[in-house]
Amino acid sequence: MPDNPRKKNILGKPGPGGKRPNNQVWIFVSLIIVFFAVSYFTSQSTGIAITPSRFEDMVKSNDVARVVFINGQNTVEVTLKQEALQNAKYKTELDGNSVFGFNSGPHYTIQKQFFSAEDFRTYYDNFVDTNKIPKQQQVRIEFDDRTTIMDFLSTWGFLILIVLFFWLMMRRMTGNAGPGGQIFNIGKSRAALFDAENKVKITFDNVAGLDEAKEEVKEIVDFLKNPSKFTKLGGKIPKGALLVGPPGTGKTLLAKAVAGEAAVPFFSLSGSDFVEMFVGVGAARVRDLFKQAKEKAPCIVFIDEIDAIGRSRGKGQMPGSNDERENTLNSLLVEMDGFATDSGVIILAATNRPDVLDNALLRPGRFDRQIGIDKPDIVGREAIFKVHLGPIKLAKDIDPKKLSAQTPGFAGAEIANVCNEAALIAARKDKKAVDMEDFQDAIDRVIGGLEKKSKIISPEEKKIVAYHEAGHAVAGWFLEHADPLVKVSIVPRGVAALGYAQYLPKEQFLYQTEQLIDEMCMTLGGRAAEEIIFNKISTGALSDLERVTKVAYSIVTVYGMNEKVGHISFYDSKQNEYGFSKPYSEDTAKTIDEEVKKIVDKAYKRTIDLLTDKKSELEVLAKELLAKEILFQSDLEGLIGPRPFEKQTTYEAFTNNNGKAQEEEEEEEEEAIEKAKTDKVVEEAPIVEDNVAPEASAEDPKTE
Repeated sequence: MPDNPRKKNILGKPGPGGKRPNNQVWIFVSLIIVFFAVSYFTSQSTGIAITPSRFEDMVKSNDVARVVFINGQNTVEVTLKQEALQNAKYKTELDGNSVFGFNSGPHYTIQKQFFSAEDFRTYYDNFVDTNKIPKQQQVRIEFDDRTTIMDFLSTWGFLILIVLFFWLMMRRMTGNAGPGGQIFNIGKSRAALFDAENKVKITFDNVAGLDEAKEEVKEIVDFLKNPSKFTKLGGKIPKGALLVGPPGTGKTLLAKAVAGEAAVPFFSLSGSDFVEMFVGVGAARVRDLFKQAKEKAPCIVFIDEIDAIGRSRGKGQMPGSNDERENTLNSLLVEMDGFATDSGVIILAATNRPDVLDNALLRPGRFDRQIGIDKPDIVGREAIFKVHLGPIKLAKDIDPKKLSAQTPGFAGAEIANVCNEAALIAARKDKKAVDMEDFQDAIDRVIGGLEKKSKIISPEEKKIVAYHEAGHAVAGWFLEHADPLVKVSIVPRGVAALGYAQYLPKEQFLYQTEQLIDEMCMTLGGRAAEEIIFNKISTGALSDLERVTKVAYSIVTVYGMNEKVGHISFYDSKQNEYGFSKPYSEDTAKTIDEEVKKIVDKAYKRTIDLLTDKKSELEVLAKELLAKEILFQSDLEGLIGPRPFEKQTTYEAFTNNNGKAQEEEEEEEEEAIEKAKTDKVVEEAPIVEDNVAPEASAEDPKTE
């Protein structure tokens, strides 16, 4: 099989997708091995150690041919005569200790430390005089300034290894960054360029549920493709657009679609790519980014998570300090709309924290448009489900409309996660297709966490959980302005959740006081049910009480809905006007606490009265929960009857009208075809597609 062409090029060097061989490390390891090998062999070449008395016997026997005193090492090297080497006492010894030496011939070394050549000369002369060695047996002493490899390595080897190590590290740092290396290109932009050769495959067809946002960015792409359409009327190309929305709503996906649709170069990078520990690097990267963009103009630059460098200046800064992030932001402001700004570069940016951005960054001329991308409504969720269900092998009972109704508050990323989890669950069960049961399990997995099959709950605790969740369900069912539940479960999930109730709130932006109070009563239904049935309360209402407390304080301090405190709001949208001090006195704080407690107590008493009156329905629902563990809205209607209100629930309005809307779509299609036949203009007849007639929306159930 041929090699991957991305792994090697024609010259055999690694290509863009190949892994570069780490030759420098192997070179360094090899040098270390050579260093220790040389050390070993040179240590072996020092000769056979002998005592001074043995040396004296050799001189007396007239066996010594040469004596060399090595300066620097202060050692004495003794070489025997050739005829002495044939002597048995020497031959056996030398043969048994044959070594590879760097010095010529086998030799001995006197095992005594001499401090200098004069010290050895004195020792030898005393020995000769004392033993009256004849002149012909005396050996001439030679002096040698020999330097061995070991001497050199012991002196300079370690320094050489240190220098070589740092040289290899520098090569490693600079080797993968092109000419100049990373350490010299630290001020260069890290933006990824997408153009005709390196094109993104995501298009606007992959983006669902963001119709208004798509129209805004489509106009920017259209402006780049066909500028004369706008300029002939005097319009100018926008300088920039800021995508604002919660996490997971599709801001980056929309930018990818722009990159896939635009016929111009597209630069993509993150706000954190400008941040560096070195001073001035962020500003240098901004300048280099816009320099590259101007060379490719017209083009689009996308900065994801721009709040990393776009935070308001002056916050949290020590007096007299130099904030590197502010320097980067100042450079970005100048490049976006400064004195020498050129046209042709459009800035797209995304953030989920628009409240922390600097005002100078948000003004027209820099970001001319702020495109809000909120969590999709019930219709948008259906469209997103259709996109993500495309590559999944589905069973016949899958209805995107019902799935969207059962996932209130889900963002696009969470919907994609639900579809993927459902496919994984079906595969785990060895199914041939993903059915509705798998999607139910996936939704529960995303909302409540992993099902805790190993968590053993006592019958008493399970009964408390059942009545607690039944209290929520009954209270929401008989309160007009509350959101009736879509699903209630007492299956333990996640870390601490013993049960949960799922609701489908109506798509609205304004809430009246009655709606907030009804929501509080429904939230307190679990605690009230425990008190009515068991005359005791448990810790299971922790999250409920937290939510109720926040709503009550919002009624008093944010929305100005309390008569005693008045039409006053202490909410600060920018969170910097009052600092850390409260904008009210201690007396007002005491009044606020008292009014909040009155509101919560009143809501709790109302909930107690409601559930006491509906105690029989509470009992029926709790017993059914203990038996089935999971109940849906249709089960509630069969157990305790329909809601005593004429208005349909959001879930009913969206799911029950599906068949009616489908029939009307088919009738309109047939009428269009008949009209085309009558006019004998079949080729120009308006073909009505499946999505021509809008489905019933959550806001208006009668919309067709």
